[in-house]
Amino acid sequence: MERHAELGEPSMKNRRKCSPQLNDNSCQIMVDNSENVLNILRNLYVERQMCDVSLLVGNREHHAHRLILCAFSDVFQAMLMKPEWCEWHESKVELQELLPECEKVFHLFLEYFYTGKILITHTNVMPILALADKYIVKGLSRLCVQYMCKHVPHAASHNQLFLWLQYSIPCGHVEVAEKCQNYIKWNLESIANTPDFSNIDAEMLVRLLQENDVIVYNEMVLYNCVVRWLDLQKIRLRNCDTPFGELEEQVRYLVKNVMVYIRFPMMTPRELADLLLSPLIQQHKEFFVDRMTIGMTYHSGQRDQIEKISSTQEGKLLFTPRLYTSDIYSAVLVIENFNSLPSYHTSTFVFSSHMSAADCESDKINDWVVDLYPKGVWFKKCYLIVWQGTLEVPEEIISTVRLSLTCRKLFEAKIKVKVAVLIYGIQGGVEHVMEVKEKIHHFTNEDKVMNIDNLIPFAELNPSASNHAHESPYLIGPNRNQLKLNVVITSLHS
Repeated sequence: MERHAELGEPSMKNRRKCSPQLNDNSCQIMVDNSENVLNILRNLYVERQMCDVSLLVGNREHHAHRLILCAFSDVFQAMLMKPEWCEWHESKVELQELLPECEKVFHLFLEYFYTGKILITHTNVMPILALADKYIVKGLSRLCVQYMCKHVPHAASHNQLFLWLQYSIPCGHVEVAEKCQNYIKWNLESIANTPDFSNIDAEMLVRLLQENDVIVYNEMVLYNCVVRWLDLQKIRLRNCDTPFGELEEQVRYLVKNVMVYIRFPMMTPRELADLLLSPLIQQHKEFFVDRMTIGMTYHSGQRDQIEKISSTQEGKLLFTPRLYTSDIYSAVLVIENFNSLPSYHTSTFVFSSHMSAADCESDKINDWVVDLYPKGVWFKKCYLIVWQGTLEVPEEIISTVRLSLTCRKLFEAKIKVKVAVLIYGIQGGVEHVMEVKEKIHHFTNEDKVMNIDNLIPFAELNPSASNHAHESPYLIGPNRNQLKLNVVITSLHS
């Protein structure tokens, strides 16, 4: 009786939410008593009142209500309501979960059915998502996916990243897989220094090494990352008590199938010479000498040989630069005290970049001017004198984050380049490359300027005056008041 009275009468808090809606015939009051109703449902679960089914998961028994289970889960609805399932008439149902982690969080998963609330962390989100997927609880699956998309850097710093990636690909969580893959590509140097790096399998590493938008300081750094991965695989094989002969064979297989995608022509002649003394090269000399010879062919400008090697897609990749952050190809742009900048502020940066990785073309250097408009673009009213007379051009304001790149001097009449802008930010307290914007452009004497608009979502970088509490993920530094970009320019000239 006491419980029915509680259900029938809203609390003082809920009374204040009531909003009278008047019409000619009556006075109606919308009563919001949902909080108390949810508490009653939760108490049914916590106090095990009127339970009509128990779920045995691992060594733990969970008491529940068929009605609630069937209302939330398509799988439970089929299992407990359809006669063709052997469980439909059973009062005790044993559930087999593949992962021990799923057994540990099953009580949280079940309580969500009664409360609509669940505490998600970077360590439990995977087993909760696995349960939500298995029992087709779509709303909870959606919440887990949203959480994972926002916390990829946190997963990386806690050695969960590759676990998330390996689960999301076969299960069709495309958005999570893409976020994880991009984070790995764009922050590979930091990832390679974590214990989690050993969990990437050979197939996944090969796919990564085939990508052009991998961000590393240079190709030698990427080579060293792969060497570290090979060392970690060797340790793993030893820990599995793999016989010595079999271990050596597996390592040899991994070296050849992974190192074939390292772009040795993108290393300098000095780096190639130094590599000859490394233990790994000495152990697999025949394989590596052939690859390094291709690199020296490129640096000496043997065009016939280069064209022959480039006739295949795999060969062409060897001569394609990645997104290298060394100052030969790129420049870091930093704007301090961002929040105090006036509207339509312009920051200007000048730098040079090499247009070829080949040693024989080391004199091909271009000078660039970057104008960055992080607070929008303002075109003042002006007048144009044309043959018909004077034409007034009205004022225009564009709410966009624009980067304007000007080529100061062309070493050829026309050059084709790929411009990549690496955008840094903070998520989960971790600074990393959040986004990469790429654009291919032909620079000529008549067209020396290239613009990239909407480089960063304007509202995300520039909160409105009414939202001072907003903290943009694109601002970094101790006081979250610094905008950091890296412009990488690579030649696509044949």
